[in-house]
Amino acid sequence: MALMPLRFYVNEVRAGYRAAYLKELAERVASGELDVAQWLSSELPTPELIKEMKSVKGVGNYAAENLLKLVGRYDEVWPWTRGLGLSSRASEITAARPSDKKIARFYSRFNSWRVWPFGVI
Repeated sequence: MALMPLRFYVNEVRAGYRAAYLKELAERVASGELDVAQWLSSELPTPELIKEMKSVKGVGNYAAENLLKLVGRYDEVWPWTRGLGLSSRASEITAARPSDKKIARFYSRFNSWRVWPFGVI
């Protein structure tokens, strides 16, 4: 992928404004500058791993949070989920926004299985 020209990402992948980000990511991985495979077994605390993931151009909070799920990290309260305004029953989407503490307390009984369809809370 690193050898492919930028136009490949634009015309074939049809990545739009993300084309340059994908090209840069491929080049960083190919050169050894970035080892994304090590994220699977990283011993970094989750906040530090998030910082590393966000060092990739184009990766913000939402993308980092989804990458964390892919590498098996389910220990954060997801800002995206907070924004949904989950009720205490966690099955309804309401206008009220509970605190992170309230969300964490509700889901704490599920331990490492705190998975909700839109992320871990």
